[in-house]
Amino acid sequence: MIKRTLSALICLAALLLAAAAARAAGPLPLVVILTTGGTIAEKADPATGGAVPAVAGAALVKAVPGLGRAARLKVVDFSNIDSSQMTPEIWARLSRVVDQELSDPAVAGAVVTHGTDTMAEGAFFLDLTLTSPKTVVFTGAMRDASDPSPDGPLNILNAVTIAAAPAARGWGVVVALNDYINSAREAVKTQTSNAQTFDSGQKGYLGYVLGGVVQRWHERPRRITLPLPARLPRVAFLSTYAGDDGSLLRSAVDQGARGLVVEGVGAGNVNAQVYRAIQYALQKGLAVVITSRVAHGAVWPIYGDQGGGLTLQKAGCILGGDLRGPKARLLLMLALPLVRDRAELAKYFR
Repeated sequence: MIKRTLSALICLAALLLAAAAARAAGPLPLVVILTTGGTIAEKADPATGGAVPAVAGAALVKAVPGLGRAARLKVVDFSNIDSSQMTPEIWARLSRVVDQELSDPAVAGAVVTHGTDTMAEGAFFLDLTLTSPKTVVFTGAMRDASDPSPDGPLNILNAVTIAAAPAARGWGVVVALNDYINSAREAVKTQTSNAQTFDSGQKGYLGYVLGGVVQRWHERPRRITLPLPARLPRVAFLSTYAGDDGSLLRSAVDQGARGLVVEGVGAGNVNAQVYRAIQYALQKGLAVVITSRVAHGAVWPIYGDQGGGLTLQKAGCILGGDLRGPKARLLLMLALPLVRDRAELAKYFR
């Protein structure tokens, strides 16, 4: 009897100590989860067999075991669309909503669930336009919610962990799937169906989540921020190829584009016909940014023949550095309303 009572008292004391420790640690941080759709919110349609948007934000959160132990949560249903349907205008609205949520001093950070097809672009757009310095984590899934082994629940748990973690401060907007953390600027989708799809190339991951703990490996690249314009200008993105005659580029100019991003070959080169089309665009007053389709490395003014990087630069093109084409387009869309001078525009791409 005495032993039983003593055991009960020891258990009670342990519970009281645990409660006291929890009170001393204070309340869990508050993280806002904004859902936009994507594979993470899709299920297989019985009629067609294809994955379609089906899961609302509350259901996504409910499907994650232990999420409530990582943070206090607020869920905002922003949209429920496949990320192939995303546009810069939608990201602009999302940026305003995220900034509004982060303006609450009680909020530690935010998670955006998003389809992976255009996730890297959406994350970069918000990294450019958010005014809050708080951590924002884009996450999603490569396997939908009806898959026998969905990756969405753990990705959400890790994302909330990152958004709430002091170790993640200063990273800005990140892309986090499959335990790895990528800078929004460097993140690129590298695999069409594997859960380990996002990579940061030669720059490396920012960090990793292990056992619910954020491991900080690297600092983020330099960040630039630009205000959201009332209206985003039309900027076309074209990737050149062997035998390209430049007609699509001329068509983009004639249809009213205010800027062009041309994805060249090698260190930022195009053929003679495309070069003449670029000259046509420059004569019409368009800003032209040159990027490369090569996975690693930067555009560099090396070659001086017709369409070489050096020739393009001397003609008035802006060399996009190591920024990939789709992201260079977003940066140009945000920079054009602020400045049209070529030298000033070029500063954003250094």
